[in-house]
Amino acid sequence: MLAALFLFATGNAQARKKKPKPLIPEEAFAQRIASIAQPLYGLAMDESHQRTSEVQKLVITHMQEWLEHHPPKGEPAQFPYHVDVRRELESNFSRLRFPVYAWPATFAVPWKDRLMIGAGYTLGWSKYDRANVLALFEREQGKVKLAAVTNFIPRVDLHYHFLPPPPSGDFRFLAYGTRLGKSHPRLSVELYSFDGQTLQSLWKTEDVYDGKLDVEGSRVMLNYMKEAEFIQAATYNRTPARYEAVYQLTPEGIHLITDHQLPPQGQ
Repeated sequence: MLAALFLFATGNAQARKKKPKPLIPEEAFAQRIASIAQPLYGLAMDESHQRTSEVQKLVITHMQEWLEHHPPKGEPAQFPYHVDVRRELESNFSRLRFPVYAWPATFAVPWKDRLMIGAGYTLGWSKYDRANVLALFEREQGKVKLAAVTNFIPRVDLHYHFLPPPPSGDFRFLAYGTRLGKSHPRLSVELYSFDGQTLQSLWKTEDVYDGKLDVEGSRVMLNYMKEAEFIQAATYNRTPARYEAVYQLTPEGIHLITDHQLPPQGQ
């Protein structure tokens, strides 16, 4: 009898230990983020690392706690789970005044026996100055773990494209975004791979002039122009040439197959 009571008490104690701690009310947390970020006013983006790191740490800690409290609702749900994650990030930044905006970029993708959750965001000082954060979480058997944090290429917005797994079974995706240029946007792309332990950057390209990304199976295509040729063509009222770089995804990463000029449109 005493042994049974001991086991019952121990089980209750363990259950209490595992219970997630209460979340800070949404409005209070949003105000806290705004207060920490406010000193960024007047600071150039390149001088803001210490303060944006504080915001990043606070948001990531909160998102892990929020994910523990809010598991996927199951099917049929009113909205996909990544929409719930995005809305929570929007709530986090709802009181933000400076930087002038925060754009969430989220995903929730099954991988092996777990759910990979991306809680990313772009902090913007202006249309040109932007800083990116991506926190990658794993949800497995009801538990949430922070798998990795990375700061994607600055000055662009943040989007994702998910890729078929390589023979190793790693979780792979492209993060990409554009930044404004004087005449055309510039595309940046980075290939990430997660093996269950480490998030690695396998390849990246930055500032592709008027770049457009396309993915077909295991091939990645970048359609682009060359800035010097565009300037020359504009000077003489000509149509600038476009090019296409074709990459093949491999078990090790990615390699260039061909980079060639495209036929003029209409031919």
